[in-house]
Amino acid sequence: FVRMRFEEMPTNRFVESSFWNFDALFQPQQHPARDAHDTFFVTRPEKTSGERFPADYLERVGAVHEDGGYGSIGYRYNWKLSEAEKNILRTHTTAVSSRMLYKLAKKFEKEGKFTPMRYFSIDRVFRNESVDKTHLAEFHQCEGLVADYNLSLAHLIGTVEQFFRNIGMTDIKFKPAYNPYTEPSMEIFALHPGLGKWLEIGNSGIFRPEMLRPMGLPEGVSVIAWGLSLERPTMILYGVDNIRDLFGHKVDLDMMKTNPICRIGL
Repeated sequence: FVRMRFEEMPTNRFVESSFWNFDALFQPQQHPARDAHDTFFVTRPEKTSGERFPADYLERVGAVHEDGGYGSIGYRYNWKLSEAEKNILRTHTTAVSSRMLYKLAKKFEKEGKFTPMRYFSIDRVFRNESVDKTHLAEFHQCEGLVADYNLSLAHLIGTVEQFFRNIGMTDIKFKPAYNPYTEPSMEIFALHPGLGKWLEIGNSGIFRPEMLRPMGLPEGVSVIAWGLSLERPTMILYGVDNIRDLFGHKVDLDMMKTNPICRIGL
């Protein structure tokens, strides 16, 4: 990321509100990812008071969920502040991206001039997953985004391919996908020589206007973004066939002490 001139985002919030993790991303409140079988909910404190969210932005987010706007009809349901207030262990670092993009929009509002930015983050996320050789309930996510005028799918594919070339991975392919907050969206796959199959290593897309315009980002500004787990590319690059050998309570401490430092792309 640094080689590609990206700026690091602050990622010090393991506990996040559903508002920044889901609602600000135009993810509907009835989406399955927001259920307890996918997400870890926090009981103390159970909620973040709605008074802590920017009032005008909160109103615009609720309105776009209910009635749409910016070329969308919305989801046509009664958006509830009580759902947005629920605290969770963040399910993706895109919650960090939503906060940073809102700050970028406020900077545009103050200065009257939009400054293109490249951001990245690397930190821990949590999913209520069944743990197996390729899945963990707690893992690390890398995320990159570029905010600029008139970005397209070609910019996204080219940037993602360059990123993976920089860490030594050239066997990459994309598959069309659906995400509530990106359109178009693509899953990213890489070939694992040891397992002899393609592994999904990340997701990508162009953030939807229903996410960006309520923040206050100007017309014509697009945001391309992608996220990937840190563990799965490491499995592929180093021939590890079980993700639990890299992170978690089953890691062999002797292996950790005696093996050289993993230097991806160096």
